[in-house]
Amino acid sequence: MEVVLSLDGKSEYEIETGIPFFDHMLSHLALHGLFDLTVRAQGDLEVDEHHTVEDVAICLGKALDEALGEREGIVRVAHSCVPMDEALAFVALDLGGRAYAVVEADFATPRIGSLATSLIPHFLETLAYHARMSLHARVVYGRDDHHKAEALFKALGRALDAATSIEPRRTDVPSTKGIL
Repeated sequence: MEVVLSLDGKSEYEIETGIPFFDHMLSHLALHGLFDLTVRAQGDLEVDEHHTVEDVAICLGKALDEALGEREGIVRVAHSCVPMDEALAFVALDLGGRAYAVVEADFATPRIGSLATSLIPHFLETLAYHARMSLHARVVYGRDDHHKAEALFKALGRALDAATSIEPRRTDVPSTKGIL
């Protein structure tokens, strides 16, 4: 497993997980987050895609946590609402160091391409835990499962971009306690 993340990137990405639809979603995360992201994963896809998706979420979450360091000067809290044709998704997050996830995303089909739709909430929950972020993600509405998932990943990228941005007026950690 290789995951390389640069928060101050140019949306340059190389994603190879062996799960084409998952690669597509991670590409949206990088593109809309303005991150440079490399993901190379080889999992036991002969069994199913669960471990690969989970391992990517763990590694990406840890990379995000590491990239944030002490989290000094960041905006910390952000949200994004993204439409994708008939679908609308909302993501709000707090990079304050406490892991929590609430994901409301109902899918009509069990799979989108070679990705089980049940793994989309699992990916987001696992990512939140390992990135030490509070994540609230919701598909507000939509008909097409592809569009719903795509709106979620775009919203996540945009919210992460906003929350990881440096606030020039802040020189310390964004917390009244002085630590995160």
